[in-house]
Amino acid sequence: MKAKRLAIAIHVLVWVLLLVIPYISTDQIFDTLDAASDIKYLFLCLAISFILLISFYFNYLFLIPKYLFGKRSWKYIFILSLTILTVFLLIGILFIYSGFNPEKLDKTDPIVEKIIPVIIINAVSLWLLAVVSSVLWTYYNRLKESENERLSAQIASLKSQINPHFLFNTLNNIYATAIDTSPKTADMIDKLSEMMRYTMRDTQQDFVLLEDEINYISNFIELQRLRLDRSVKLEYSGLECIPHLRIAPMLLIPFIENAFKHGVNSEQKSYIKIEININENKFQLNVVNNKVDIQRNISERSGLGIENTKHRLNLIYPSKHLLVINDNEKQFIVSLYIDLQ
Repeated sequence: MKAKRLAIAIHVLVWVLLLVIPYISTDQIFDTLDAASDIKYLFLCLAISFILLISFYFNYLFLIPKYLFGKRSWKYIFILSLTILTVFLLIGILFIYSGFNPEKLDKTDPIVEKIIPVIIINAVSLWLLAVVSSVLWTYYNRLKESENERLSAQIASLKSQINPHFLFNTLNNIYATAIDTSPKTADMIDKLSEMMRYTMRDTQQDFVLLEDEINYISNFIELQRLRLDRSVKLEYSGLECIPHLRIAPMLLIPFIENAFKHGVNSEQKSYIKIEININENKFQLNVVNNKVDIQRNISERSGLGIENTKHRLNLIYPSKHLLVINDNEKQFIVSLYIDLQ
């Protein structure tokens, strides 16, 4: 909240410096020469300021996120160029139909002939500077957010390594299996060690192999399957052949963890279905679970995990992903599509 207020304050301050102060510094000249022209000059400045503000935030809030960060830079340059031409055209039309007559002021005082072009050039130059600055500022914020997200992901992965709920359940199952001298013991330990190795080593990178991410998910599901009661119906459909693609680490697991947190209760009908598909570079994850009664604190933690993942998706895959969540009374359904090209 404080960061948003600070950003708004900076925007207001910058626009005051760019638009209001130049007007105040020249208004006295026009008021002295011709009071009628001064009023027209005021409305002309307000109209031009409105056009500059609209075009700036059209670029800052729409064009940059959708096209420049969506890796469609040529389209961004084309639309931005059209926007700049439109601004110049509108300003020209305003000067023609505003009734503001610089020639009359020239006759009153020849110095105005030199002042007006300087005012126009300064205004347009400052606006172009603001447009360029908006691109640089947005890039800076995006890099800063990406770095914060990377650090958050590292912290989350470290926390997941010492998640007592998951580790104690797994160790108890290993212990129970070892008593019966079951051959599954070695396999369970191997899966757990692979998961811990992945979270400690690979998740520190910005991108990992899709095969490693899916292996982590498969190991997680298999270990969860061992602890589930027979009343829980679990369906998992993975990939037999995984292409050599890369993906942001630990991006998929929050949706799967959420299914187990919300969809498992031995006293209720529990159903979890997880599907992973890929078509060329288009990755798809579908997760469905029945809603059952769970502890409130677990529900709150899982909700935060999904919100953080949404934010990561917007940062890492802007305009290259689609996340659809259907949260109804009986089921929680997640469909995630990512273009990994």
